[in-house]
Amino acid sequence: MKRKAMIVAGIMSGTSADGIDVALIQIGESQLRGVIELIGHAAFPYPPRVRQAVLAAMNADRARVADLARLNFVLGHLYADAVLETQRKFRAKPDLIGCHGQTLYHQGEPELFLGKRVAATWQTGEAAIIAARVGVPVVSDFRPADMAAGGEGAPLVPYLDYLLFRDARIGRIVLNVGGIANLTAIPANAGPERVIAFDTGPGNMVIDQVMHALTGRAFDRDGEFAASAMVDEKIVRKILCASFFRKNPPKTAGREEFGREFVRQFLQGCGRMRKQDIVATATALTSQSISDAVRRFVIAKSRGESYGEIIASGGGTRNKTLIAMLAESVVSLGLRLRFSDEFGVPSEAKEAVAFAVLAYETWNRRPSNIPAATGARKAAVLGKLSYA
Repeated sequence: MKRKAMIVAGIMSGTSADGIDVALIQIGESQLRGVIELIGHAAFPYPPRVRQAVLAAMNADRARVADLARLNFVLGHLYADAVLETQRKFRAKPDLIGCHGQTLYHQGEPELFLGKRVAATWQTGEAAIIAARVGVPVVSDFRPADMAAGGEGAPLVPYLDYLLFRDARIGRIVLNVGGIANLTAIPANAGPERVIAFDTGPGNMVIDQVMHALTGRAFDRDGEFAASAMVDEKIVRKILCASFFRKNPPKTAGREEFGREFVRQFLQGCGRMRKQDIVATATALTSQSISDAVRRFVIAKSRGESYGEIIASGGGTRNKTLIAMLAESVVSLGLRLRFSDEFGVPSEAKEAVAFAVLAYETWNRRPSNIPAATGARKAAVLGKLSYA
């Protein structure tokens, strides 16, 4: 059945906690190709004190309930501000909004707590505030429905990857390098049940934290700090022996795996190395963990399927040193590195576009997880609705 075309805003805040991305799309029947049109996208950095509060909440062993509750409402207002500014900029008011929210905690696999084995996730940013201020319904809190069906609640972007990048002749690996790096492997002419998707490990997260610890800068702009430095391959190889990197998909990661404690140990392991060499080694960790995951969990388990391209997106594509490292490693795997921009989806906008699409599917009461990617027992309609 053909669905009514809508303008939908997607809001994304990643694990790097650097700000808010908003994408405005026009979307019709999402089961067909060529129905998603990007109207425009915009980025809004968090005010420094807000980012500090978000990072503190992510890294806290204990936190004040009042502060967490207030942060939820502050982020709701910031998300509303971002959507209103984006709709003014592009003169297009959304009919619907999809908001991923800011992840404060994600534990994809069940653990024992208070006598029950539970998985848990928390994305904050009050959707009722967004709905009231923008004046349209908001779909939020996408992950729990997949987890209730036995999945890890992530990755969810593979639904968009499959819609946009599947090809009848070429197997493609769609890579997103945000705070965490994740991939979606789509064999040629494949149905969604043959898709492989998982988090490969750190994207920008470790690089950014190391840069801040060593230089006070928030990130390595364009990869310039690491560009002419030396990588300590022994450190990278040792880290890649850790259980997360050897674990079979599906798997997810976040600051719980690659946050403050991981970076503390990483810096200790680097000892008296030059600062530039430490950042270069962190950059190589991201590159090699991606290429190693492609080799180990996609190509080696391809069951005769071949892959020809990697299509990259996310903030990490702006790091020229990282991309140069990645390009060299994927060529050795027989793959061509391309970027989502070539397909009409700007690298920095793809995740926001994804949550606009997921919101549209939820509005039409259709499932939008891919069980083969998350490990869920069944497809699920994702998210919760807040009405204006």
